[in-house]
Parts: sequence; structure tokens; C-alpha cells
Amino acid sequence: MTVLEPIAGERVIHRINPVAKLAASAVIAITLVLSIDWVSASVALALELVLFLWAGLSARRFVRRTWPVWIAAALGGLTILLYGQPSGDTYVRFLLVHITDGSIELSIATVLRMLAIGLPAIVLFATIDPTELADGLAQIVRLPARFVVGALAGLRLVGLFIGDWRALELARRARGVADRGRIRRFWGQAFALLVLSIRRGSKLATAMEARGFGSAPRTWARESRLHGRDAALIVLGVVVAAAAVSVSVATGHWNFIAGR
Repeated sequence: MTVLEPIAGERVIHRINPVAKLAASAVIAITLVLSIDWVSASVALALELVLFLWAGLSARRFVRRTWPVWIAAALGGLTILLYGQPSGDTYVRFLLVHITDGSIELSIATVLRMLAIGLPAIVLFATIDPTELADGLAQIVRLPARFVVGALAGLRLVGLFIGDWRALELARRARGVADRGRIRRFWGQAFALLVLSIRRGSKLATAMEARGFGSAPRTWARESRLHGRDAALIVLGVVVAAAAVSVSVATGHWNFIAGR
């Protein structure tokens, strides 16, 4: 067992209402978007990394789930480093590339902010059951049942994409057209998957209409409520956001985005 999957923490995180997870993630994201500085992002990220120990994810699963965020943050930081707003001393200048003190600081802030926003969102979503999320959105947030049920049905079909893609590969290989030109073949196969997805979605929509989804007030088999543990997670999100802002303001690094 790794440090990222204690038994007690795993039970707790899976019992938290998905709406509370969305709320906690939204509080942190909205707060960090308000400023471009490395202090608030680094404080939030440090606190989040501590909380991830109780997220119910093993180290391997954590890396597998979050690797797109790490890559996106690195690429975003590199772009800002090379082409960001110049200020201070200049270190490298070649054509459009202009690396200065300002671009370096902005690049670091961008990487940290992307990680601080993206990692908790993915970690919390990894422990969300789609059906429980739909129940919470309809009963607690009061979103229209027609929209919620339709989105849940569509989300359930996303898992079929990998199987459809493999089936298309096997079908093309059986026809002898999958041995060469893998990059060129990708676009044709992606279009075939798009057509297949549209047809399946149309059939699902027709079936749901035939069964009366959205035609009358809907009842719910599972009741969704917010409990003390849900409030505790939201409070943790507020604490992380408040600590990040407080340290940033106290150190004079707070850089409100509207003032730029």
C-alpha cells in the first residue's frame, strides 16, 4: 500500500457528495484565476498535495490520471517563458523569443497555477460516480432533470469509445488496410468513430423519448443530500483558497488579473 491510499481516507472520500467535490474544486479554481502570481499558486498546491494523501488514489493511479495536467502545465510555462511579456533584465533574445525576468516569473506562476487548479479537479473527479453526480445536480443544484439524465446517458457512452476504436482497427486490419500509413489512417478512423457515435447517440435519444424521459416530473430512486463530511470538504477548499490569498497579499505578490 502506498502513502496515497490509506484505507480510512478511501472510505471517506467515496462517501462525499459529488456536488461538494465540485464546489470545493470550484472555490480553489475561481480564487487562483483572480491573480497571476507564484506565491498564491505554490501555497495552494502545497496544501493540496498534503490533502491528496487522503484522496483514495494510489501513486500509480494518481500519475496515470494526472499526467495530462503535468504536460499541459509544462507546455504552458514554456510558451510563457519564450513569448511572455518582457520586463526586467533580458537573458535571451532571438526573433520572437524574449526571455526576461518578467517572463520567467510569469512562466513559473503559470505552471504552478495550472497544477493547483487542475490536479484537485482531476483527483476529486476520479472518485465521483456519474450516477451520484447526476442525482446531486438534479436534487441539490436543481438543474433540469432532462438535461441531467441526458448528460448522464452521454457520459456512460464515453467509455465505449475505446472499444469502438479497437473494433475499427481490427475491422480495417481484417480488410488489409491497417498495415501502413498509421498517421494518415488516423483521421479516417476518427471520422468513422464520430459517425458511429452520432448514430448511437441518436438511437439512445429515441429510446429515452420512447420511455418517457423528460416528458413528466421525474422522481429519483436515490436521495442526494449534503452532510457534515461534505461541508468539511467545502470548508477545506475555502481554507486552501483563503490561505493562498492571505500569504500572497501579505508578501506583496498578489497580482489581481483585472489590474493588468
